[in-house]
Amino acid sequence: MSAVLTYRDKIAVLDLGNDENRFSPDFLAEVNAHLDTVVADGAHALITTAGGKFYSNGLDLEWLSAHGDRAEWYVAQVHNLLARVLTLPLPTAAALPGHAFGAGAMLAIAHDFRVMRADRGFFCFPEADIRIPFTNGMAALIQAKLTPKAAVASMTTGRRFPAPEAIQYDLIDATAPESAITDTAVSLLTPLGPKDQGTLNAIKSVMFADAFAALTRPAV
Repeated sequence: MSAVLTYRDKIAVLDLGNDENRFSPDFLAEVNAHLDTVVADGAHALITTAGGKFYSNGLDLEWLSAHGDRAEWYVAQVHNLLARVLTLPLPTAAALPGHAFGAGAMLAIAHDFRVMRADRGFFCFPEADIRIPFTNGMAALIQAKLTPKAAVASMTTGRRFPAPEAIQYDLIDATAPESAITDTAVSLLTPLGPKDQGTLNAIKSVMFADAFAALTRPAV
């Protein structure tokens, strides 16, 4: 299933799909195209979610292993999406119906708010256990959003956080039953109302300047 964009009044809801929603080049291009639409339409806010047991399983390691000569380009595309969501000029929330792993969890962290299914799924940065160090940009993104305690607990351990523990560490902002995840995200964003895109982009760009710079810095 491809990503599908719908609207709840003026709140855009982007369903990433019903499989593992790994970051293939086609997936990244599709999500960026939908973000173009959301911004151009003047949506008041954005929710990203998914239709299966995964929000996203992150990097497409199968594609990457088959295209090793394009690894630098690929990582730059992933970084650019994370940087874009981090500074998107409207309020954002990730509604997690299931697992958010690796770069999928980073995508969730790049949003302003996160809602996670209360009874199933894990929020996890598995890099320590799968022997893939964080890039400078990815580490800067996570550390821009988490307390030092939460960053150490999640980045250095590979720990899988179920929703009750994820909220204790402020990895997420709310939990909800499976049937109410998107509704809960809507309830977080609706009271915020519309924001001027230029102003909000400027605010986020200043708030997260270091992380944005690390994500968008050309490889040397």
